[in-house]
Amino acid sequence: MQNELLIRAAFAARENAYTPYSHFKVGAALLAESGRVYTGCNIENAAYTPSNCAERTALFKAVSEGERHFEAIAIVAGKEGCTDFPITGPCGVCRQALYEFGGKKLRVILAKSETDYQEMTLGDLLPYGFGPQDLAP
Repeated sequence: MQNELLIRAAFAARENAYTPYSHFKVGAALLAESGRVYTGCNIENAAYTPSNCAERTALFKAVSEGERHFEAIAIVAGKEGCTDFPITGPCGVCRQALYEFGGKKLRVILAKSETDYQEMTLGDLLPYGFGPQDLAP
């Protein structure tokens, strides 16, 4: 799947973000090895701790439907109403959650627009990631 299509899906997911406190909307689109795309948005909570990031929303939706292997994730973020999007990486918790199923080779696309983005691997963002292979006998 082209990066631009994945980024477009992340922008669409961002529209559903529930951010009454930070007003910082995030959308993510996660490409499974099956070719299916799972989207997610951030969902805030007045108690803050129960909030969930867009990346984990997409991941948990995919895993709950049986997916276990992923190729790429596109992430877009910015303040409500903004048109100039910053490059925004996933938080540490999301990096660890993604590592469980994508490992260090998962492509991470951080986008400002469909044509202005940076691509790296999860290994670049989490160089000493801890995953299932670390628990194997």
